Amino acid sequence: MKLAVLGAGAWGTAIAVHAGLRHRVSLWARDPAMSAALASQRENRRYLAGVRLAPEIEPTADLAAALAGAELLIIATPLSGLRTMARALSAVSGSASVTPLAPVIWLCKGLEADSSLLPHEVVASEWPGVNGGVLSGPSFAQEVASGLPAGLTVASSHEEVALATIAALHHGALRIYRTDDVVGVEAAGALKNIMAIATGISDGLGLGMNARAALLTRGMAEMVRYGVAIGARPETFMGLAGVGDLVLTCTGDLSRNRAVGLRLARGEPLDAILAGLGHVAEGVACCRAVRDSARRVGVELPITEAVSAVLFDGSAPRDAVAALLAREPRVETFQAAQS
Repeated sequence: MKLAVLGAGAWGTAIAVHAGLRHRVSLWARDPAMSAALASQRENRRYLAGVRLAPEIEPTADLAAALAGAELLIIATPLSGLRTMARALSAVSGSASVTPLAPVIWLCKGLEADSSLLPHEVVASEWPGVNGGVLSGPSFAQEVASGLPAGLTVASSHEEVALATIAALHHGALRIYRTDDVVGVEAAGALKNIMAIATGISDGLGLGMNARAALLTRGMAEMVRYGVAIGARPETFMGLAGVGDLVLTCTGDLSRNRAVGLRLARGEPLDAILAGLGHVAEGVACCRAVRDSARRVGVELPITEAVSAVLFDGSAPRDAVAALLAREPRVETFQAAQS
């Protein structure tokens, strides 16, 4: 099987490394210099140092070459690059001189900053009629690339997309499950990053493991409440893309979003934190988009509002925590209207 992985960041490289155990892989990098370095060094020293690229992985900066003969396309750009990539693929698919493109999945998580659209809505707006889906779940790139066990969920309304993804990636230490609840999987992937920032703040302030457990639990309530309001099924949030990814991102030391929260709690300015990460922390840009979307659909998300206040409104982390603690008591239900 031939795969095209479009994006050579940490996660794209990790997926390529895993897929390369069984298949031929074109690993496309936008920057020709980076592609040349990948080819010569057989390693992504910028984003995934120490992990070797197998001979089956062919780095390239030529999009047409990457797509040639591919039976599955994997978009591994950050969410901020998804629209541009979908537009480019749509243009290629509309050319009379090329074979129709293979099924496509995307790996990015969040809501688009300017539009508050979910990833599948971004793709559909640029590439109508595409057979696509999302691959999500608890998955640190370094661990997947190292061959450690992981489980992911592919969500698509097109069975052929899910089956192609399973054929490509369900082997070795990686298990792939499937669902048709694209909205639920994408909503879970967006909000869990916000909860990771909140948990990092709590941990950074030394508020203890009881507080962390409460944040994860009430964070899950927010994820379900928002997801159901926009058309997701609640049971999706009990799976790998929901509670699985929430636990990993909120507790794992490799979590970039949790790292943002930890450093905010130490008083570091957001610009300096993001400049020093070296990777994208999707929860930051996503937080404002989720907050605005939730307000439009009339869903109350107090943790998201608190994180947004710290990120964008100059609120001190301790003040945001105090505001959450000062909320009136509520009845605890799985899909309560209020948290």
